[in-house]
This record gives sequence, C-alpha cells and structure tokens, in this order.
Amino acid sequence: MSEGDNKSANMLAQETAQLEEQLQGWGEVILAGDRVVRWEKPWFPGALMGATTVLFMLIYYLDPSVLTGLSCSVMLLCLADYLVPTLAPRVFGSNKWTTEQQQRFHEICGNLVKTQRRVVGWWKRLCALKEEKPKMYFASVISSLLAVAWIGQQVHNLFLTYLIVSFLLLLPGLNQHGVITKYASMAKREINKLLKQKEKKNE
Repeated sequence: MSEGDNKSANMLAQETAQLEEQLQGWGEVILAGDRVVRWEKPWFPGALMGATTVLFMLIYYLDPSVLTGLSCSVMLLCLADYLVPTLAPRVFGSNKWTTEQQQRFHEICGNLVKTQRRVVGWWKRLCALKEEKPKMYFASVISSLLAVAWIGQQVHNLFLTYLIVSFLLLLPGLNQHGVITKYASMAKREINKLLKQKEKKNE
C-alpha cells in the first residue's frame, strides 16, 4: 500500500471514530433501524412501507404550510436529539451491547463516512467540470434541471416525495438481498443481446 493510500485509510479511520463518538447516544436506535432497512425479518418491508404510507397520508390530510411543516420537522428533530440519548439505554438496555453490535455500529459509521466522501467527490468533479468545460457543465445542469422540473410538474410533489423516500428506505434491503444486482444483471444481458443483434444486422 502506498503512502497516499495509508494516509487516506488513516483519515477514514479517524473520521469514522469521530462519527462513532458523536452518534454513541444513538447507537441502539441506529442498530434497530439498520435491522429494519436491511429486512432481517420478512415482515419488515411491509411494516416500513406501511409506516411511510401512514406518515404521508397524515401530511396529505393535514396539508400543512411550508413554514408549519418545516417548524414541526425541526421541532421533532430537536426533541429526538434530546430524548433519544436519554431514553434509548433504558428501552434497549445498554448492558446488552455486544462486540457484534459494536462491530456493526462501526461498519455503519464507516459507510456513512464513505457516502459523505462520495458526495463531496461528486461535488468537486462538478466544480472541476465547470472550470474545465463550462459549456458541457451548463448544458448538463440546465437539461437535468429542466427534466426534474418537468417531472415535478407532471407528478404531485407530495406523491413524488413519497416515491423517493420509499425507494431510499427500501434500497438497503434491496441491495442486501441481491435484488438490485439480479435485475441489473438481467438488464445488462438484454442490452448485450440487443447490441449483438444490431451488429449482426449491420454485417
């Protein structure tokens, strides 16, 4: 391993340790949520979708204004930030924290740090594209935003948000059970078949 790789690995370990320390009070809740989104039990996907549907139906029924919705969301986050570290050890029992749970908590924090790094990397690449190829940057950004604006105009914003949130919540379980890999492989095979058929026609 090169010196640069060693430095990157050390920084990753340091950032992961810092995040573990910051989220230590949320450890039991994070592990419980991780079990749900990874579908450790067969009924977890249904429960996840049911809870999400009820939440969005409640929002649709109450129809709060943007300011009210934002205020309530921040208020709930503040309450959770205050109550969860205090109540979680009593509910889950901190004495039941095992080496396996600690290892899984470490993996989750490591994955969060890696995701953060990917997002920062994408942003840096976008900024580099803006500097190096401004025309391509302008065309890509404008066309993407126009496509998003068109989709937002065609689909109700709350329903679109519901679809996005549902997909993000189901994504870890789909990935864990190999569903994404399965369908990605099927799509790849079909594309390869189409390309081969096109090559035969051209011959």
